[in-house]
Amino acid sequence: MRIILFGAPGVGKGTQAKILSSKLNIPHISTGDILRSAIEKKTHLGIEAKKLMDKGELVPDEIMVGIIRDTLKEERSKNGFILDGFPRTVAQAKELDRLLTELNMNPKKIVAVTTDEKEIIKRLTNRKACKNCNYILPLDEIKDNSCPNCGAKDSLYQRSDDKEEVIKKRLEIFNSTTKPVLDYYNENDKVIYVEGTGKIEEISERILSKLT
Repeated sequence: MRIILFGAPGVGKGTQAKILSSKLNIPHISTGDILRSAIEKKTHLGIEAKKLMDKGELVPDEIMVGIIRDTLKEERSKNGFILDGFPRTVAQAKELDRLLTELNMNPKKIVAVTTDEKEIIKRLTNRKACKNCNYILPLDEIKDNSCPNCGAKDSLYQRSDDKEEVIKKRLEIFNSTTKPVLDYYNENDKVIYVEGTGKIEEISERILSKLT
């Protein structure tokens, strides 16, 4: 099964991708992770991407598509994948469609996890992260400002991108750039919309029931 997963910041998309990866036994391909991996491995495309990033420039679509192509051609992706973080624009969606056709990797499932923006703001503003290990936990689970994951003392803080004004800006960007991608897919594929409010396990079951 080939899945392209969408969701606004804070909707729990990354968590659901990991669960689906385990249950369906297909890799979770996070574009951020594969970009970092290509840079660390010093692949040709990774080197080109790093040059641009070092200048503060965005990695162009053709390089990202090339890195995704390399990843999808790996043995681990032959039985399917969950693509997370790409495409973000209609132009990228069209490039990805061409790539999947080239690799004979159609059909695909488009899954969009949705929830109310007020709920997203509530979730993200009511959590802290560990400076030591980056573990994230909700405020109601914090006991003494120590990290339950690594045990670091007085290590918890609110990330700058979890402040309300920043979250609202991130949601504006998502709505203006990514929602048109779903409109594009709705014209060519059936987008599966899944309500992202509730317990993590409940949301996973909703997704799985709509995929089968």
